[in-house]
Amino acid sequence: MMRRNHLIIALVGVLLCTAMSAPWPSAEASRIRDLATIQGVRPNQLIGYGLVVGLDGTGDQTPYTVQSILSMLTTLGVTLPPGVNLAGKNAAGVVVTANLPAFAQPGQLLDVTVSSLGNAKSLRGGTLLMTPLKGADGEVYAMSQGSLLVGGAGASGAGSSAQVNHLSAGRIVGGATVERAVPTQLAQAGFVQLELSEADFSTASRVVDTINRSFGEGTAAAVDGRVLRVVVPASDTERIRFLGQLELLEVSRPPSQAKVILNARTGSIVMNQAVSIGPCAVAHGNLSIVVRATNTVSQPNPLAQGTTVGVQNAEISIASQPGQLVLMREGPQLSDVVQALNAMGATPQDLLAILQAMKAAGALRAELEVI
Repeated sequence: MMRRNHLIIALVGVLLCTAMSAPWPSAEASRIRDLATIQGVRPNQLIGYGLVVGLDGTGDQTPYTVQSILSMLTTLGVTLPPGVNLAGKNAAGVVVTANLPAFAQPGQLLDVTVSSLGNAKSLRGGTLLMTPLKGADGEVYAMSQGSLLVGGAGASGAGSSAQVNHLSAGRIVGGATVERAVPTQLAQAGFVQLELSEADFSTASRVVDTINRSFGEGTAAAVDGRVLRVVVPASDTERIRFLGQLELLEVSRPPSQAKVILNARTGSIVMNQAVSIGPCAVAHGNLSIVVRATNTVSQPNPLAQGTTVGVQNAEISIASQPGQLVLMREGPQLSDVVQALNAMGATPQDLLAILQAMKAAGALRAELEVI
């Protein structure tokens, strides 16, 4: 027994030494590339109108689709007699959208999204004809064409139909080719500006301190709570290397702001870890009103000269459940807040009103945002 105790003490000592020698987990940190973007380095939206053909009778025959077919045939040298009727629904008018990334060069391939513009039932199996994609300035920046990939399926017959996912939109991977590059203004006057995703003075100060510790004092300075000015090298090669190293710098996150998101349409409630409540008392009661309608028939005697009349009787009852005063103690952690709210037995729709009332009373230490 003595020997066994010595073995246990020795094993515990080894575990303690291992735990003490192991490095402590570092504080939560984020890379600068996850917190901010470089001003001017941004994508541009492209849009175009096109024609999808090869559909198995699931297209549309809207006026603009018919006109697009006639224009396409005319461009290809096919002349149709006036008043010709284009029967069939094997084509559909679509809108094609894509994002042109920063520094994109001619010849680069882009993914495009194709969406039906009319009442086409499905774009499955269709082929998008050559479609120019224009930017906000009206200039053509890419050309799109290819076979659609629709992530859905559907079937109908004998008056019944079944559908899985959405059939009126699809994608073409690498379906557009960049024809014109967008000039990107980078590092004008010897500096770049970083724009934080969210305006926060604490985060801006931490980013500036991290950059100055890594590249020297005076490299970065905060313009306001969102924009930071960073001095960069004059050489293009050195500038790219400098920005690559800057984006990988890790910045310790400041304590998050306590916030509760309420979705009044769906009754969804989302809160972060910083939410806490103060001591308060909440009374929650339900008032239910039930209306029941019963139909009866008033039928006259066999020898009476009358008609059968239907009579509707309504019964209304109101039930009020007494509200229970629940004492909610101070909860510094999110688990305490959730446990206190669940103890009331309220539905998510009831919690919307309860949280708003707690905020007005000063018991909820968080910002409420209704979406």
